[in-house]
Amino acid sequence: MASDTAIVNYYSPFKKQLEEEMDRVIGVTDVSLTKNRGAESLAGNFFVDALLWKGKQLDPEVSVSFATKGGIRAEISKGDITVGNIFEMMPFENAITILTVTGADLQRWADYMASMDGQPAGGINLVIQNQKVISFQVNGKPVNPQGTYKMVTYDYLANGGDYITFLDSVLARKDYPQRVRETLIEYVSLLTNQGKHIQTKLDGRIRTAN
Repeated sequence: MASDTAIVNYYSPFKKQLEEEMDRVIGVTDVSLTKNRGAESLAGNFFVDALLWKGKQLDPEVSVSFATKGGIRAEISKGDITVGNIFEMMPFENAITILTVTGADLQRWADYMASMDGQPAGGINLVIQNQKVISFQVNGKPVNPQGTYKMVTYDYLANGGDYITFLDSVLARKDYPQRVRETLIEYVSLLTNQGKHIQTKLDGRIRTAN
């Protein structure tokens, strides 16, 4: 029993420090960052917008970002955003990966997203009907099948997680040590330092046609 007490006493200060860090407010969101199973969600847009921001910071040629609905584990309610909120949203140790892909690969990506009724993505406009691609643009332009593009995502998906198969023949891959979670914290903190709140919108980047 004495040894158990010693262990508790040893770890107690670290527990307090961890709790204080998790409770630390890093920003404010003016909307609840909610998830849904539809084509687009506020949580998804926030997530991939942060990814795209970091991707362009690491490599200015990055044009699109990609995540999956299942990888975003929690919503964030309107109001203060804490470090703990970000850990709940992204509890995994996934790290940033930038892929160089062909336009044909991007089209396969669009087909995949259509078959899933949408997935979180940035830098694109995608219209889906009956789980098929009706139109697909990157930065407002049609995709050139012979062109090359750079996508920011994370290692788990680049490795084929979530049954991803369209990234099995990329032209190049660069892995970064920064975790996605750290990117989200950095993104929110940057906006806070600029005097801004999170104001994510459903902007129609992915939509289902009637």
